[in-house]
Amino acid sequence: MTKIEVRNIYKVFGPKPERWLDSARQGMSKEELLAKSGHTLGLRDISLSIEEGSIYVIMGLSGSGKSTLIRHFNRLIEPSAGQILVDGIDVVTLGKTALEKFRQQKMSMVFQRFGLFPHRSVIENVAYGLKVQGMNKAERRQRAQHWLEQVGLAGFENQYPHQLSGGMQQRVGLARALATDAEILLMDEAFSALDPLIRREMQDQLLQLQAQLNKTIVFITHDLDEALRLGNRIAILKGGELIQEGTPEDILLAPADDYVQSFLQDVNRGKVLNATHACNAPSLTLTMRSRPAHAIERMAELDFDYAAVLDGKRLAGILTRSAAQRAVQEGTRDIARHVEDMASVPATAGLDEVLARLLRSTEPLAVTGDNDEFLGMLSRSKVVELVTPALEGDLAENSESIANPSAA
Repeated sequence: MTKIEVRNIYKVFGPKPERWLDSARQGMSKEELLAKSGHTLGLRDISLSIEEGSIYVIMGLSGSGKSTLIRHFNRLIEPSAGQILVDGIDVVTLGKTALEKFRQQKMSMVFQRFGLFPHRSVIENVAYGLKVQGMNKAERRQRAQHWLEQVGLAGFENQYPHQLSGGMQQRVGLARALATDAEILLMDEAFSALDPLIRREMQDQLLQLQAQLNKTIVFITHDLDEALRLGNRIAILKGGELIQEGTPEDILLAPADDYVQSFLQDVNRGKVLNATHACNAPSLTLTMRSRPAHAIERMAELDFDYAAVLDGKRLAGILTRSAAQRAVQEGTRDIARHVEDMASVPATAGLDEVLARLLRSTEPLAVTGDNDEFLGMLSRSKVVELVTPALEGDLAENSESIANPSAA
């Protein structure tokens, strides 16, 4: 179900944006618009659909328009044109009173530089949004205490922001945003000011909380590793325009252009992609009741040395051509007694884990889903291609020792 829908948003910064809006619509470049009018193109024709309960990441380099876009969602910035629908209601049309109520109840925001009140204690900072909502002191203190515990800050209630580390201050900001029980959480470069270790911990914390709360989260970052780790879907902006939008796998496997590709250079694909991406749909499966002669015939047609054997949808094992020939010689009615165990990996296994398995064994490897459902055979050549997309020289030669033609 769509929670937020952005339709054809334009933003022109300057004293007379309406005068230059048509020029932006007709494709005038950002540089030309600035030179001719002194106006700056912030966003051009942005349309997005954000599903309820998802983490939607908007990323790009500095000046790409990502922070400008997120501030349109709660109208901290007014659009020059377009619509922003939240649960079907156009936020752009809300009057002052309705907008204030919307901000208090529907959306919370976590800022890059924490945005805490230095003269208020930690618990007072967390309770601030509840105070604005009109909640009584005892109730808002109880609610604030609960969220401090959720983010691991129990015992720090009476400290002040300057007494906390950067990571702890950001936890206070996260607790404050969650305390209002808003359905949508806007996070603008929320972790970028933190050192790498604390940043990773905050990402873990966010994913743990999201598993419990199922909020709709819009997360802004310039870091693709962070985007790939957190996002259900990712939108990449450049110069105020949407360059590519899709799942992390879409972005990683089919970058739209060199700009997107530049983000991908140092990404560890093995940690992002999983066994599903290197799985070939089954072109031959047998059942426990298959006749040995039929099994040999089918394997010969496809030039296979083996075939997966299923018990219903579940992987039962493997039948080799030599085992099928023995079954024929013995005159058995079906292949059941000749099925051998087959190694498998779950579909969710990362390709780095899969690659380690392949390096230890040349045996065929199946990919299974829930309840051992057979999804297909792992393609060793696909694993090599996905993990090292630009194989050259010795690396290409070494990869041949991993690839198995009959599994690929």
